Amino acid sequence: MFLLSLSMLGSGFKLMSKDLVADVFKVTSNPITSLFIGLFATALMQSSSTTTSIIVTLVAAGTLSFQNAIPMIMGANIGTSVTSTIVALGHIHSKDEYGHAISAATVHDFFNILVVIFLLPFELLTGYLSQAATYLAALVPLYDNSGGGFSILGATIKPSTAWIIDSLDSNVWLVLGLSLLLLLISLRGFSVVLRSFLIGKSQEVVDKYIFGHPLRSLFWGIAITAGVQSSSVTASLTVPLVASNRATLQKVFPFLIGANVGTTITALIAALSQNEIALAIAICHVIFNLAGVFIFFPIEYIRNIPVQLAEKLGHMSQNNRMVGLMYILVVFFMVPMIFMMFSR
Repeated sequence: MFLLSLSMLGSGFKLMSKDLVADVFKVTSNPITSLFIGLFATALMQSSSTTTSIIVTLVAAGTLSFQNAIPMIMGANIGTSVTSTIVALGHIHSKDEYGHAISAATVHDFFNILVVIFLLPFELLTGYLSQAATYLAALVPLYDNSGGGFSILGATIKPSTAWIIDSLDSNVWLVLGLSLLLLLISLRGFSVVLRSFLIGKSQEVVDKYIFGHPLRSLFWGIAITAGVQSSSVTASLTVPLVASNRATLQKVFPFLIGANVGTTITALIAALSQNEIALAIAICHVIFNLAGVFIFFPIEYIRNIPVQLAEKLGHMSQNNRMVGLMYILVVFFMVPMIFMMFSR
């Protein structure tokens, strides 16, 4: 039900924002605007995979320049965490749970924002991403993948979502309303199940084999995200865990960094069946996320910076529940829209 609600939520936003996203991609006058276009489009589509697929298609067709596409990819990385932040709002009924949930949801945001602050200026000055990606893309053989690959969500959740949307005559408000209702019900169910299941030996198993060691947690994040082909899903799954005190933010954070890397694999495989420039953009995404891992993961003090920022926002949301909602509106929608309006 949880996965179905997320899939329906994303599809609902896509129905609402299809034309808007097409218009948004036309405004690419400078790198900062391109960054916010990627962020805004991903927040609307609820999927960085969808946004990066559109970017790859536009670059391959020559509609979008390779240089303008790179900041968009970075923006898409930030925008993908809007789903887990919306999921955190489902815990608003309990002050303690809500504070922890906002922390769990936004630690991913802060990590991606800090990585962009480090790497975007470096890319603009040196062109390290575009040069490395172009070089690697020339070495990789392309192949015909017209049959597509197997996807767990594609085989189960997506057909169910399509059937429900078709049954609702693609009515945006009915789709969004039902998805939010299912999300709230499934989150409440999560809380009940986690309290009964993640105690004693069960919690020890989760701690030991998934979150027990930062490096192990990192690789689990990569593997699970590559399996379900959505970082939005894996990031959202950690929110109830932290909200119900079944895992700490410090232990979950390496898992989320891994999810960032895992989400690039789908686009990379898809790009192998397209042209070289499309593959170069997909490789850019991989290098960008790997660079983020190498900057923040090895040293514990640096790794704790996004965690501390997220905890601070969680405490503020605990004291005033409107803070979490305002954070979503300002970071994912208002700021990008203001930048795009000025660019026009």
